[in-house]
Amino acid sequence: MRGWSRRRRVAAGLAGAGLLAGAGLAVGELDSPVFGLAQGPFAQDPACARLADRYPGRLAGATRDRVTFEGLAVWGHGAVELRCGVNPPAPTTDACVSVDGVDWVWRETAGDGRKKLVTYGRSPAVEISIAGSVSGPDAVLVDLSRLVAPIPEGDRCLAGGGS
Repeated sequence: MRGWSRRRRVAAGLAGAGLLAGAGLAVGELDSPVFGLAQGPFAQDPACARLADRYPGRLAGATRDRVTFEGLAVWGHGAVELRCGVNPPAPTTDACVSVDGVDWVWRETAGDGRKKLVTYGRSPAVEISIAGSVSGPDAVLVDLSRLVAPIPEGDRCLAGGGS
């Protein structure tokens, strides 16, 4: 920096500090519980983009959080999480429920009290995770079934449409 004027050194220092602050904010956003979700491998599927255009602003009494990654939606600071573009489940004997014509397969959880379900017979598949603290998880499942219903169905996990 020899030969630089004091003004240039100050400007360079401020620019460097700005870059560090910006990087810190980005890392903080990625590390937060709301933004810590990983995209599904097929999150860039056009069906996920169409789904994103229809995400409800409120779900389970909570507002939708700002998420900048494709195929992801979060409500209530992580109370309800949606990932579009996950791998569709193979034929399974896992518990399955049909809600408004959309089949959902229950997934094991790590004992954290969350309910995890993934659509069956639709590609791209949609995975949802609902915290145990959410009142009315059935209403959430109904609302999200209406949301994903336009993704074409290729197979059913329940013969005759289920319960």
